[in-house]
Amino acid sequence: MDPLEIYEQHAKLIHSIYNSRLKIQILLTLLKGQASLSRLRDVTGSTSQAIIPKIRGLQSLALVEPEGYDYRLSALGRVIAAEVETYVYLMGGIGSHQQFWATHDLLGIPPKLLARIGDLQLAEVQYDTTVDMFSVYTHYLSILKEAAYIHGISSVASPGLAQFLADKVKEGVPVDLIVNEEVITILKQEPYSGNIRSLSGFSNFRIFITSEYLMLGLTVTDKNLSLGFFKKDSNLYDSSADLFSADPTAVAWGEDLFKYFKTRSTRLDIDSGF
Repeated sequence: MDPLEIYEQHAKLIHSIYNSRLKIQILLTLLKGQASLSRLRDVTGSTSQAIIPKIRGLQSLALVEPEGYDYRLSALGRVIAAEVETYVYLMGGIGSHQQFWATHDLLGIPPKLLARIGDLQLAEVQYDTTVDMFSVYTHYLSILKEAAYIHGISSVASPGLAQFLADKVKEGVPVDLIVNEEVITILKQEPYSGNIRSLSGFSNFRIFITSEYLMLGLTVTDKNLSLGFFKKDSNLYDSSADLFSADPTAVAWGEDLFKYFKTRSTRLDIDSGF
């Protein structure tokens, strides 16, 4: 059945949940475990007179059940509450960086990871300014300096960054880099090729080639995430804005994105490739 038809048939029921701040707060609170009316008052900041009708409404939908003097989710309630939680995280991720998302092309993120964009809500977007034209690049290098390992996806090339990464490899830092054919063509030219040849004997440096159309720049370390995109409706990578995070949830999201492209890549033999 078409979801629009389902919506038309059950719009009142759907809005009875998503249009109610209190019902959402009750469901999310009970998703963590049973709670008393007093606890629900503390969480919602509302009176018992306001909360009780909402609880009754959730009970009538078989989503909430009494448990002594407390309330708990039913089996169906746990399913609904989990879906509400997912939606809240998603909207939180969008709302936290709305301008950044709106001005960049997100097609490079696979749908399953885009659906987890809420994992990035604690990240911060940094921009270059007329006062500090290298703010993004400077901050980016600072997270690389303290990295125990570096996992990167690059859709563009930068001589300065290539030299910096080469130095980190020589310091013993493991570096895995995923690029596409367009970037490999550039890396086979000077000054990049000389740097890469100098790393051929280092087992802690690996390059992977993907046939995927890369529309993003990603760097993940043991402690940090850096994420950038092409400008929307443009073929230009936006080096003036980047999303940074040291939040473990965001770093894990970045690792999952890196693994997604790595499974779709082939390791390049540096000795023969350059």
